[in-house]
Amino acid sequence: MNREMDLGFLLQALIPSWISVAVLLIFFAYLAIAGYMLPGKLVPGVTLQDGSHLYYRCNGLRALLLLVGLLGIGSKMNFVSPTVISDRGLELLSTTFIFSFLTMVVLYAAGCRSRSKGSSLKPHITGNLIHDWWYGIQLNPQFMGIDLKFFFVRAGMMGWLIINLSVLAKSVQDGSLSQSMILYQLFCAFYILDYFVHEEYMTSTWDIIAERLGFMLVFGDLVWIPFTFSIQGWWLLNNKVELTTAAAIANCFVFLIGYLVFRGANKQKHIFKQNPKALIWGKPPKVIGGKLLASGYWGIARHSNYLGDLLLALSFSLPCGLSSPIPYFYPIYLFILLVWRERRDEARCAEKYKDIWAEYCRLVPWRIFPYLY
Repeated sequence: MNREMDLGFLLQALIPSWISVAVLLIFFAYLAIAGYMLPGKLVPGVTLQDGSHLYYRCNGLRALLLLVGLLGIGSKMNFVSPTVISDRGLELLSTTFIFSFLTMVVLYAAGCRSRSKGSSLKPHITGNLIHDWWYGIQLNPQFMGIDLKFFFVRAGMMGWLIINLSVLAKSVQDGSLSQSMILYQLFCAFYILDYFVHEEYMTSTWDIIAERLGFMLVFGDLVWIPFTFSIQGWWLLNNKVELTTAAAIANCFVFLIGYLVFRGANKQKHIFKQNPKALIWGKPPKVIGGKLLASGYWGIARHSNYLGDLLLALSFSLPCGLSSPIPYFYPIYLFILLVWRERRDEARCAEKYKDIWAEYCRLVPWRIFPYLY
C-alpha cells in the first residue's frame, strides 16, 4: 500500500503546473534579454569549414550575478519565494524535459527543411531518424539571432546554481543546514562562477565547434546538467551527514586538485589555439606536427581535462559521506560518459590528424589517468 502511495505521489509531483511553465519561460526570457543587453567580450569562434566565424558575447557572469541579485531582492520583498524551485523540483524537471523534446521537434523539422550551404546551418541528414534526432542535423541553429547551442549550455549551468540556491534556502528554512550542505554549495558555486569567468573558453570546446545540436545536447544542457548535477543537494535535504575534520579537509584537497587540473588544462588548450607560441609552464610549447599541443597537462595525458572534471565531480559527492550510492550518481555517470567521449574523440582525431595523432599517442601514451589508463 505504501509503495502504491509513494508511486502515486511521485507521478502527481511530476505533472507540470502553470507555475512551473511560467518559471521556466521567465528564466529563458531573462537569459535572452540579458544576453542581448548586457555588455560582454565579443569572442570569435573557431574558423568553420566555409571560412566563416560565429561571434559569442560572453556576458554570462554579469547575467548570472544580476539574476541572483534580482532573485534576492524579489525574495526580500516577498515577490518570489526562495524555495519555489525546491518545492516544485519534480514538476520543473518534467516541464523542462517536455520543453526539450518540443524544442528538438522544431530543430529537427527546421533542419530537414534547411537549404543553407553554410557550415552553421547546412543540414547533415543520414536517413537514420534515431541518429539524426540524437546527434542533430545542424551545427549552429539560431532563433531570433540567438545561438541556441551556446544559449542552452549557459541556461543549464545557471539553472544548476539557481536550483542549488533554492535547495540551500530550503535547508535553512527547515533548520537542516549542515557542514556537508555548506561544502557542497561552496564547491558548486565556485565551479559555476569560475565557468562564467572563463566562459570564452567554452567557445573552443568540442561541443561548440564540432557537435551538432541534437537531443543529446539539448537534453544534456537543459535537463541533465541542472537536475542531475544537483542530486547531492536534494539528497542532503533529507539525510544528515556528520563529516570529520579530516574528511572535510581531504574533500577540499580533492576539489582543489581537480580544479587546478581541469581549469589549467582547458586554459592551456584555449591559449594555444589563440597563440601557438605562448609559453606553457614557463617554457615554449612542444607541438606535434604544428597542430597538437604536447606540453603542460596535455603532455601528461591526452584528455587531462577529463581527469580534472572527474575529481571535481567526486568532490561534489564526498560531502554526502559513503552511506549511499545515490549522491555518487553524478561522478559515476560522468566517468562512463567521459570514457565514451574519449573513445569518440580518439577515433575522430585519428581520422583527422592521421600520422600526427599516432605520433602524439606515442609521445603521450596515457588517455585520462596517468599510469592507469
